[in-house]
Amino acid sequence: MSNMVLAAVLEKAKELDVPKEILERNIKRASEKGQEAYFEKIYEVYGFGGVSMVIEVLTDKITRSVATVREVVKDHGAKMADPGSVLFKFRRARVVNIKVIDADKDQLLAIALDAGAEDVIEPPISEDDSDEDRSESYYKIVSSTENYATILAKLREEGINFETDNGSELLPITTIEVDDEAMDLNRELMSKLLELDDVDAVYTDQK
Repeated sequence: MSNMVLAAVLEKAKELDVPKEILERNIKRASEKGQEAYFEKIYEVYGFGGVSMVIEVLTDKITRSVATVREVVKDHGAKMADPGSVLFKFRRARVVNIKVIDADKDQLLAIALDAGAEDVIEPPISEDDSDEDRSESYYKIVSSTENYATILAKLREEGINFETDNGSELLPITTIEVDDEAMDLNRELMSKLLELDDVDAVYTDQK
């Protein structure tokens, strides 16, 4: 990555208040993949049962990323949405992810309250989930930028493991409850999208 490109990336990141962890990961990925310029892109999708999805992409070739995303969406019977059609249903927030198996809900609520967090979001749990699915489920502590470091410090004090590379996420403003069929179809679509090399994250308003 050239110094000019890096300077531009750092300036943009500063302007958007991108967490250091995400910035470092993206710079590392761009460095590993070579000297090409990388672009961040957002795609919006109509899922099943009235559910919306937002896909964040980091790519050196927009035409490739849009083609692969479109192909997966079409193959699964979902539909691409026009820019801005579903993005307004989400808000960007600082989020700390903690695996369900690494923490007690009441303990997290106490830490979040003490550190001035906005919310603690529990993972959606389905009766069909295997032990492996549950072990990969996360609590999300939602925070303002000001309180983010305090929350991380308190989690470290308590010896609770947390994911450090997801400092900022899109959270649904309201969630949508769907039937089992739509839930399974949406999960499968999200899973396939996340398998794509260019896809960084997939967000949904499914409950």
